[in-house]
Amino acid sequence: MRFTNRRAATGRDRDGAGDVSRRRLLGAGGAAAATGLAGCVDLPSTLGDLVDDTDAVSLFQNGLRRLGYYPDETVPESVRVNWSAPINAADHTAAKSSPVPTPDGETIVFAGDTGWVYGYAPSGELQWTTKTDATNKGFHGSAAIIGDTAFIGGYDGDLYALDTESGDLVWRTRSEDGDLGGPLAIGSSPAYHDGSLYVVSEYAPPSSGAIWEIDPDTGEPTWSDDRVWGQAHPSPTIDLEAGRLLFGSNDGVVYCWEYPSLEFAWSFQADADGEKQEGGAFRKGAQIKGTVAAHDGYGYVGSWDGNSYCLDLEDGSEEWAFETGEVIMSNPAVDVDADVVYMGSDDGSVYALDPDSGDELWSTDVGGRVIGALTVTAETVLAGSYDSHLYALDKETGDRRWRVRNRGRVTSAAVPVDGRIYYAERAVFSNYYDDDAETTLEEPGHAYCLVGDE
Repeated sequence: MRFTNRRAATGRDRDGAGDVSRRRLLGAGGAAAATGLAGCVDLPSTLGDLVDDTDAVSLFQNGLRRLGYYPDETVPESVRVNWSAPINAADHTAAKSSPVPTPDGETIVFAGDTGWVYGYAPSGELQWTTKTDATNKGFHGSAAIIGDTAFIGGYDGDLYALDTESGDLVWRTRSEDGDLGGPLAIGSSPAYHDGSLYVVSEYAPPSSGAIWEIDPDTGEPTWSDDRVWGQAHPSPTIDLEAGRLLFGSNDGVVYCWEYPSLEFAWSFQADADGEKQEGGAFRKGAQIKGTVAAHDGYGYVGSWDGNSYCLDLEDGSEEWAFETGEVIMSNPAVDVDADVVYMGSDDGSVYALDPDSGDELWSTDVGGRVIGALTVTAETVLAGSYDSHLYALDKETGDRRWRVRNRGRVTSAAVPVDGRIYYAERAVFSNYYDDDAETTLEEPGHAYCLVGDE
């Protein structure tokens, strides 16, 4: 079932086991979609006035193409921690939610993995906190901020709209009531364009996903496509010039729609060679956890099969694959001016690649797995590592400029805003990988703000 009341959905069903139960689930939820919205009021901003105003929109990875590129930001030569605050305490290993500044830069929105959302001033003053019902695994996707409203999905399967000035709930969907087909979780970060939100949701059983178009004023869905297999975590990427909307999933497939018509365009299958799932609907081995970065008609994304792929956005054909030999979970970043793709890997390295050929320009060992999103600024690549450091690398050579020691593993994107750098880490646990011992929280993961060390 593909719910639609604004555009005609034209995608075809995929063959494979699990279709009947999955369609039945969405059929029940779609008919009642958004009927359980709580606290629904008019948004503080008139979103229709913001459609063409990019200064009023703030998104994960700094835009619809998810490039992680901040050309106007310069990273200080040396830094110090200006302030930090505990926000994460869950033991879920997924990358943590990345901070997102409001369009005016006056508030930085952090979402924690225990279900709390925080609004901090750049100075570190806590402006507000909001507790949601996503208390099990909290938030791992990041907010999309439109005007003075933040939209973020939780691991309770609900999508929340919050006033960024007060933290007050504007509206929410309710998975338990069947909204959005009753998803298990929303791990993606919403995209916003032309008056609509786009968000990816996860379901089980069967292990599957869907893409939704949502009215940001009301939370009501206006279109969806549930052809996705595997519980999809990545965020939707929209390339307006190429006319494409796309994202990957745990089945190792990148799914792509024409935009704005939302007609299904193509799919690309990475090298999944593991055990069969859902009666053979897909295989493990090539899970795609990171978000696609779109540049100059191509999409760049990594897979658990150890490859970073370059895909032609026109037809989904593979242009090249760069093999690291280890799982790739990290979101790439692209410097569109220097024409360089940066990516991280579980092999503990950050790579700079030629986008045309996939040739390695340089690589740097950062001491641990890189599973969060990379960031590239005017001169620097920022990368969080499992060795509990945030690294700043020279973007031309890969040489380390500095690193900052933290408490836990750094798995969010580092976000530069007006000379400050914001990011978040995982909590610190003992015995996490020891099945014979009790896992114990040693210290919460913190949100951080770095400033220049003058």
